[in-house]
Amino acid sequence: MEERPEMELISIPATPEIQTPSGQRSPRPMSKEGGKSSSAWTPTSFISPRFLSPIGTPMKRVLVNMKGYLEEVGHLTKLNPQDAWLPITESRNGNAHYAAFHNLNAGVGFQALVLPVAFSFLGWSWGIVSLTIAYFWQLYTLWILVQLHEAVPGKRYNRYVELAQAAFGERAGLWLALFPTVYLSAGTATALILIGGETMKLFFEIVCGPLCTSNPLTTVEWYLVFTSLCIVLSQLPNLNSIAGLSLVGAITAIFYSTMVWVLSVSQQRPPNISYEPVPLPSFSASLFSFLNALGIIAFAFRGHNLVLEIQSTMPSTFKHPAHVPMWKGAKVAYFFIATCLFPVAIGGFWAYGNLMPSGGMLNALFAFHSHDISRGLLAMTFLLVVFSCLSSFQIYSMPVFDSFEASYTSRTNRPCSVWVRSGFRVVYGFINFFIGVALPFLSSLAGLLGGLTLPVTFAYPCFMWVLIKRPARYSFNWYFNWSLGWLGIAFSLAFSLGGIWSMVNSGLKLKFFKPN
Repeated sequence: MEERPEMELISIPATPEIQTPSGQRSPRPMSKEGGKSSSAWTPTSFISPRFLSPIGTPMKRVLVNMKGYLEEVGHLTKLNPQDAWLPITESRNGNAHYAAFHNLNAGVGFQALVLPVAFSFLGWSWGIVSLTIAYFWQLYTLWILVQLHEAVPGKRYNRYVELAQAAFGERAGLWLALFPTVYLSAGTATALILIGGETMKLFFEIVCGPLCTSNPLTTVEWYLVFTSLCIVLSQLPNLNSIAGLSLVGAITAIFYSTMVWVLSVSQQRPPNISYEPVPLPSFSASLFSFLNALGIIAFAFRGHNLVLEIQSTMPSTFKHPAHVPMWKGAKVAYFFIATCLFPVAIGGFWAYGNLMPSGGMLNALFAFHSHDISRGLLAMTFLLVVFSCLSSFQIYSMPVFDSFEASYTSRTNRPCSVWVRSGFRVVYGFINFFIGVALPFLSSLAGLLGGLTLPVTFAYPCFMWVLIKRPARYSFNWYFNWSLGWLGIAFSLAFSLGGIWSMVNSGLKLKFFKPN
């Protein structure tokens, strides 16, 4: 009797797994050692036509359906339960529209109003060239961050610090990225309190006019009013929940940016206007002022510390990765950012030249044209600035809230209660208020912020691309990214010195600051 050949069992080799910083698990590609394939592993790579060929039709249908299901579900990863408790990753129903709102709200703000201050120290040529180079440079690094969010299949880097740790190592990445990102968030929040409080004071003076009481609120008291409003709005729980605020902030920023430069250009220019850089008594003073002005331009392009956080609010599957809607939203946002920043910088410098006050466009508009422009238009412009600052405060504070709550949940192994979450945000708001009262030098603070946080936007993404993607050594891609990264570090050191000099110089001029 003839023996039937035994059916050979098809064995699927076990694939080693790695663990992400957030506790997710994902397969690691097999190495070339031992003659094994080095192609990237996917959840459905073992369900191939060759595997399906000896199997009957019903079983084949089951496996094909399973293949489609796996492609829809994603990368077979387990999410860290702690991510569901934190403000950034608590909700993952974002989309391209949310990405556009958040990026536009983060990218356009009060920093546009001080760009003409930078031009008054740089002049036309250096001002336009540096602004153009900075715009395209940061657009390239933005694309890098969007692509690196899921550089390894099955792994999502939900925060800037996580990506830095993957590129530079656990300890080095933490030290390199944590300080500038937190400093950028907290420093921006402080600057927003300054500009928001001062703008509320100007709005009140315009609306009230001669009917104002004999004892109006002081500048510090207006800072406190603005801080209180920020704290109330900060009680929204997570990043997706402030999408409506980001939309309001984006719309108001576009409107007031347009109104500010249109109103300035449409009026008669002040007498004795000049477009030469502001003359200073010594070469060192001119050099440091030049560097501080470049730092102001660098600070105008902020928001890269929020790119990964915004992208992490989107669902991501094997067939529909999150980088596609993120990049769509980012392209729309940065088109509008360009249409806001460039006209404000060029139109503001054309209208006021080197007579531009250190406070920026709003101060110039109020000082030179408060009697030429209707009170209604001025009041509307200032009110739009207040709304934009309130919205921007929320999105820039969210990474700090996330860090607070991550520390709490990792120690207690439970989510923050409403009272704990509210307490964190109240304390954070008043800390920024006290910093703003102690350092009320807006343009100098902008230059220092631009210098210290410049690596987050212009340098670190280039290093991360080389260390994670590993392009061919000595190729154009390799040289290009290393060069941009080290150039960004050099600029950071130089701009920081310029910002420190400008702050010290402002402090010496004012000696002891006593707000009115």
